[in-house]
Amino acid sequence: MSMTTKNISITEELAAHIETMVRSGRYANVSDYMRDLVRRDQERLTARQELQGLIRDGIESGEPVEMDDADWQGIRNKARSRMQSKA
Repeated sequence: MSMTTKNISITEELAAHIETMVRSGRYANVSDYMRDLVRRDQERLTARQELQGLIRDGIESGEPVEMDDADWQGIRNKARSRMQSKA
């Protein structure tokens, strides 16, 4: 994978935090830490978009339907069955 260099300006507090993270041993260097932050941000944005899509689907699915305990138990049973079939 091709790499590119970016220069950023940050506060002393942020710089200290980054150095602490690198010194902790979790990251090999500052670049490694920054790449991890960007990857996590990408994952967060993807998850948010998926959630927004699910919310939109729910809103557009029609009028709400009242559910009772039997309905919820049926949903739990289906979920358990799916989990068992994947195991």
